[in-house]
Amino acid sequence: MEKRASILYVEDDTTLLYVTRDNLELKGYSIDSCEDGAVALNWINTRSYDLCILDVMLPKIDGFTLAGKIREKNSDIPILFLTARSTKEDRIHGLQLGADDYITKPFSIEELVLKIEVFLRRSKIISAEEKQSSVFNLGRYAFDSGNQQLVDGKKHQQLTYRESELLKFLSVHAGQIVKREEILMTVWGNDHYFSSRSLDVFISRLRKLLKLDPSVRIDNIHNVGYRLTIDK
Repeated sequence: MEKRASILYVEDDTTLLYVTRDNLELKGYSIDSCEDGAVALNWINTRSYDLCILDVMLPKIDGFTLAGKIREKNSDIPILFLTARSTKEDRIHGLQLGADDYITKPFSIEELVLKIEVFLRRSKIISAEEKQSSVFNLGRYAFDSGNQQLVDGKKHQQLTYRESELLKFLSVHAGQIVKREEILMTVWGNDHYFSSRSLDVFISRLRKLLKLDPSVRIDNIHNVGYRLTIDK
């Protein structure tokens, strides 16, 4: 029997919580739902989930803080923000904390399910084959894309799913200019404005992770895209 995807859903609007939870359960997901961040944090520390859906404006512990706590415990689990707050600053802040995507209220169940499936399809619960290990030598680093780890000697840095997918795409095309649109369609699945801004945030995060080796650079090619350069 196929394992049901286990999802944590945190929303303080009770009506929306019940309607969305019921619809997701009808789609076959196993849902733990609650109305405040404190309960959610306790569950995160004691239960296992395949994906988290978080509102931003939550009582006790807000969604941004909760996302940061989740990332401290699990760098791999996909996090979706479901929120009425759609300002650029809020979205960028959420991405910097390690969120994978946003859905702005009001939303359709079909849109939410599509987003969920995109992330679960790429995770262990849908296909273990996509986690097969490929190791790239990046200067002083070894990048194990299958295990989403950047290794520097004895130090192992766990990457988020999207950090790993982006670095893998750049590594496969090392030394080549890759267009923004190509990266977005491959890693994000679309080339929308928000995804484009998200790409910039993730490029910045990867540069920080690789900064100890100046021979490894992610160059910005103006109005075109990026190139991963590894000096010999």
